[in-house]
Amino acid sequence: MTEDELDRLLRPEVMEEIRRSADEDPSAFAMRHSGRDDLPARAIAEQIACRKKAAKKLLELSRHELLYTSRALEQASAERVAAYRATLMRGERAIDLSGGLGIDSCFLARSFRHMDFVERDPLLCRLASHTMQVLERKNVAIHCGEGFAVLDSFPSGTFDWIFVDPDRREAGRRKVGLSECSPNVVSGHDALLQKAPRVCIKASPALELSGLKRELPSLELIIVVSLDRQCRESMLMLRRGTAQENGQERKAVCLQSSGVGEYEVSSRGGVQRRIAAEPGPCFFEPDPAIIKAGLSAEVAEEFGLKFLNHSVDYLTGVRTAEEFPGRTFRLIASTPYKPKLFRLFLKEHQIHGASIQRRDFPLSPEDLRKLYRLKESSSRFLFFTRNALGEATVFFCLSPLRPEGEEAP
Repeated sequence: MTEDELDRLLRPEVMEEIRRSADEDPSAFAMRHSGRDDLPARAIAEQIACRKKAAKKLLELSRHELLYTSRALEQASAERVAAYRATLMRGERAIDLSGGLGIDSCFLARSFRHMDFVERDPLLCRLASHTMQVLERKNVAIHCGEGFAVLDSFPSGTFDWIFVDPDRREAGRRKVGLSECSPNVVSGHDALLQKAPRVCIKASPALELSGLKRELPSLELIIVVSLDRQCRESMLMLRRGTAQENGQERKAVCLQSSGVGEYEVSSRGGVQRRIAAEPGPCFFEPDPAIIKAGLSAEVAEEFGLKFLNHSVDYLTGVRTAEEFPGRTFRLIASTPYKPKLFRLFLKEHQIHGASIQRRDFPLSPEDLRKLYRLKESSSRFLFFTRNALGEATVFFCLSPLRPEGEEAP
């Protein structure tokens, strides 16, 4: 989208066309109206496509007539995660240094008397201004400029909180390391804490969590967040005055789009991995946020479970654990992984298709599927991993939500 296209999109007759065409195929719309001077067909098609995506990602906000760009919508926080973040940050004044579409600022504005939104892209600033007007977020001030440059224009101690979501893309390539992203929160660590006593950094879910204290000395808490069992981000919470030699707490938060069935677990010292001598009839895989945060041992202790081995986060127990944060299966059988033996195992249990999962196993799911000609299944699962002795082992499980003989359609 260009700023000229935005001007045209904001016209009442064009907004009405977007509403009328909401159920159309975006590409078909663009083709049918190509060449029309009175209608920004390409921009309308983009809005149709974005609104379909926003209906899933932004359940509440998408009910309003907001405008998007494809790239900014992809990078925006999921609404449920943004709402959760806003419960952690409260005070008189906060600033969002990498505003994007303004989704986080929309929710943070509920927690602060005054919210400052900063974005270097003039088009996104205009889109955010439109969003705040539509949503009646009258306490949000829009600043167009580089995040740290705008921050530097405020006196020390202006803010209670700073939120920053560094851009992790450059020339179409994704970045993961904090110092590779823009703005660079590692080199800007001290500048951030001069302006506010608390800082929240949104980081990639792929970011390696060990060693962060060396880059961010004031790091106090790491919160790994999943939504509908997909790891979405790690929140790095900084506090002014935190000693570098102090460790940081870790927390996993498992959210659901529906708002029900949420779960939190925090790190506790001294929790050991207990290994099962023999696997029980139930098989468990913790939520990805729990695994990423390294908190599977805490969850196992809470639910009375044990690990299958020393290297991965598969758990086992004698009964189904209700409210378990992750996936639960019925363990049917297991076998040492040796190709000839495994082929006999497949034949014995009449396994022609399965969902293939693997941790600490040399072959990829694609290689295994090709090697044994296995179809997909949503009810049967083959977990390729290791047993308590570290030997390559396959565990055959069924989803408890389906009868034993039922295959995926």
